[in-house]
Amino acid sequence: MDERTELALKLQEIGAIKFGLFTLKSGLKSPVYVDLRLLISYPDALKLVAKLLAKKAESEKLEFDAIAGIPFAAISIATAVSLEKNWRMVFPRKEQKEYGTKVSVEGKYSKGETILVIDDLITTGGSKFEAIAPLEKEGLRVKDVLVLVDREQGGKKELLKENYRLHSVFKITELLELLNENGKIDSLLYDSAKEYFANPEKWGEGK
Repeated sequence: MDERTELALKLQEIGAIKFGLFTLKSGLKSPVYVDLRLLISYPDALKLVAKLLAKKAESEKLEFDAIAGIPFAAISIATAVSLEKNWRMVFPRKEQKEYGTKVSVEGKYSKGETILVIDDLITTGGSKFEAIAPLEKEGLRVKDVLVLVDREQGGKKELLKENYRLHSVFKITELLELLNENGKIDSLLYDSAKEYFANPEKWGEGK
């Protein structure tokens, strides 16, 4: 079994992929919710996530001086990647400290350095812009964003408008396909999810 399939099955096993009716941060309704915050309780899964994210960064030949995890879900993920590859890490604060050093970016960095932004997943891309802003305000450069799961709901396109490139280990449809192929989700759930990702607005009518 290849590592992507192994991780897809592990995510399903730990309950990180949920089916039902959910409202996303973007306000969109969805029959699928990916909860990667659970990874902090499953070191083996977190370690595999870090390995595959690092492999993706290397295979895409991404150039950067340090990585940045987006609070809060991706702090543990980026830390695991940092430990996996010995890559220096920073992170943007959700709010600038009003005391002590009053920094908006934690960690060791120098102006002009290039930062690879890491997050758990992407939907529309809004939270990525919120995280990139303090990094750039500190004189850091961001060219690439790396996520475990791309929900394929416009995030890649929105990032590209601002000249940021998105890289993902899984597209959500690939993740669901792997679960379906391995008998981990029934055909009704799979078909409903496929229908949703083909046209979220139409699927959500009357939900």
